[in-house]
Amino acid sequence: MVDGPALRVPRKVAAASLVGTTIEWFDFFIYGTAAALVFNRVFFPSIDPALGTIAALGTFASGFIARPIGGALFAHFGDRVGRKPMLVYSLLLMGAATVCIGLLPGYATIGVAAPVLLVLLRFCQGLGVGGEWGGAALMAVENAPDHRRGFYGSWPQVGVPLGLVLGTGSFLILDLTVSEASFLAWGWRIPFLASALLILVGMWIRLTVAESPVFRADAERREASRLPVLEVLREHPRIIFLAAGSFLATNATFYVSSVWLVSYATTELGYERSTILGANTFLSASDIPMILLLGLLSDRVGRRPLFLVGMAVLAITAVPYFLLVGTGNIWLFILGGLVVQACRSAVYGPQSAYFAEQFPTHLRYSGASLAYQLASILGGIAPAVCGLLVLWTGSLMSVAAYVAAMALVSLACSWAMTETLRRDLVSVPDDGAGAAVRS
Repeated sequence: MVDGPALRVPRKVAAASLVGTTIEWFDFFIYGTAAALVFNRVFFPSIDPALGTIAALGTFASGFIARPIGGALFAHFGDRVGRKPMLVYSLLLMGAATVCIGLLPGYATIGVAAPVLLVLLRFCQGLGVGGEWGGAALMAVENAPDHRRGFYGSWPQVGVPLGLVLGTGSFLILDLTVSEASFLAWGWRIPFLASALLILVGMWIRLTVAESPVFRADAERREASRLPVLEVLREHPRIIFLAAGSFLATNATFYVSSVWLVSYATTELGYERSTILGANTFLSASDIPMILLLGLLSDRVGRRPLFLVGMAVLAITAVPYFLLVGTGNIWLFILGGLVVQACRSAVYGPQSAYFAEQFPTHLRYSGASLAYQLASILGGIAPAVCGLLVLWTGSLMSVAAYVAAMALVSLACSWAMTETLRRDLVSVPDDGAGAAVRS
């Protein structure tokens, strides 16, 4: 095709964004699986097992508290000096924290210092992944042809399910090949330590990618904002909080199903651990084509309609989903999971383009990152909230009601947002409105 060379750079950047985000999310998600399966016994062995699991999931949530801080920190420099350097630094931070977790002694060896250091390292993971998404998403979207921003922007999004596939798959292999005692003693550490090799690969790939041309062009015609995070909060608060709300249910239900259900299904519903890990690996893999196809579809029908349909269906199917999960039948578990995956993918596929299109170039990293990471706070505490709801009510339906309520919040926020499909990414109006058309 004639346009082959013109598409080479967007494809290279999308591939680089995919590889980098996959590695970062692999590091982030292996923590969640380990927290659900072993951290209560390794780092919180002196308290009741149920409370120990909640405590372990609470340390998981600490990474999400750090994510907005990381998003703001990396966004400040991402809007001032460029997207590419922040991608390199975020990957380094994430890799160092992950390897250190793999080397961290347990409670039996160093006492209370073990869970304290675990929380600190998880916080560092949160800082790293907080800076990751905005840079990867903007590099893909700002390098894409105008009529394919949704599709190319969906590639870094695929790093999330692919990272989960690799993370869950690694624990599944360990579960099938080592004894319970070995898994508890040292087996869980292997994915954390193996991350060191993946980080080296990711660093090499990211260092070969050029800076965003949209950022370079904008930097040549205007002076960088001195405090872009504060400026975007002052000038665009409405769209930041609406975008965060539109992503709330997608983010939270992801962690409910990939983290909390791993623990609850194996301890309370009678599922085998290897069965649940295998099912989650399959469901994550099914997410990959859905995200890409729905990102592509958003380039034809718009971003907002997909957000609305996804959240409306999620609100309607929350109760049936947990009824299927509660049967103890793995095939019904997978069936319900596929429906929920499709609902989330309707948001996650077009999200990079939709969030990027909301903000002017000089504030884009800050605005998009803050919206994404603010939603991550409530999303990250969702596994611990689910554990407390079941502990208090004794019913899985309390979790279903929680998911349905979040879906309705996201639906309302999505309804209040504007369509951005036809917006010129280079000249997004500084008032956050202008070219957007309600659809």
